[in-house]
Amino acid sequence: MAQIIIDKQNGELAFRLEELNDLSQFDHLQRRNYYSIVLLCGISYELSVDFQSFELQGNQMICLAPYQPFMIRSEEKCQGYLLNFHPDFFCTYRHQNEIETEGFLFNNFHGLPYFTVNEQSLFLNLIDQISKEMDKDSIAQHEVLVAFLKVFLIEAVRQKKQFDQQLTPRSSDSKTEILQNLVDAIESNYCKLHSPQEYADELCVSPKTLAGIVKKYLNQTTSSLISNRIIIEAKRELYLTSKPVKQIAAFLGYDDEFYFSRFFKKKVGVSPDIYRKTVGFAKLESN
Repeated sequence: MAQIIIDKQNGELAFRLEELNDLSQFDHLQRRNYYSIVLLCGISYELSVDFQSFELQGNQMICLAPYQPFMIRSEEKCQGYLLNFHPDFFCTYRHQNEIETEGFLFNNFHGLPYFTVNEQSLFLNLIDQISKEMDKDSIAQHEVLVAFLKVFLIEAVRQKKQFDQQLTPRSSDSKTEILQNLVDAIESNYCKLHSPQEYADELCVSPKTLAGIVKKYLNQTTSSLISNRIIIEAKRELYLTSKPVKQIAAFLGYDDEFYFSRFFKKKVGVSPDIYRKTVGFAKLESN
């Protein structure tokens, strides 16, 4: 059974906690206009995120940003929890200096959208406290839930860092070095360089070599890696600022606002204007 808090100003979901006994609600592709954290316990399942597929088992936490397309399937019985929160309820960008969730747990353009949970009891204890608080109708409930959520996210960041360290190759070779150089180059140049050829030229390798390395280590294409980083910045601008879409497009290196809007909608599933109205600044500004 789900425990839900609805935003009284607009009637939309603000915060949600649900205990899971199966994955039926995730068996089709979906995009939600709020953050989703799925904690799954001790089963094997297939995760699809951004049209990439992952075979997972054991205790896993899946972290999904607003409108990020995902689907989870399993032939086994599942136990776990689903935690949803809207950016109006907790703005991850505004707390980025305290909790480095953006670009790490959520909207990580080159990392994995999940991690293996080592100390599950810590999360289960927090979930229990969140559940008890949601059953109350007490003063400052929002502040208490935000405090619990912050601790939850901090612990998630800590455990994901441990998980990522285990995945990092211990010995560096030329291919992993090229990959790291590519990630760094995208981070520095995504506003002006948009094609795999441009990054291949920047790194003095062939586009084919670059594509093979990205596919091997990240299971992505070079184009998707570049476009994902651009979309992350576009979301941030739409989320936090009142800049016109035309100005955001120009900042990201697109002279044609309409081309940029089509590109954004193809990647995110909604137009920049709809994204802003349902997730970003337009709501935040009125609070």
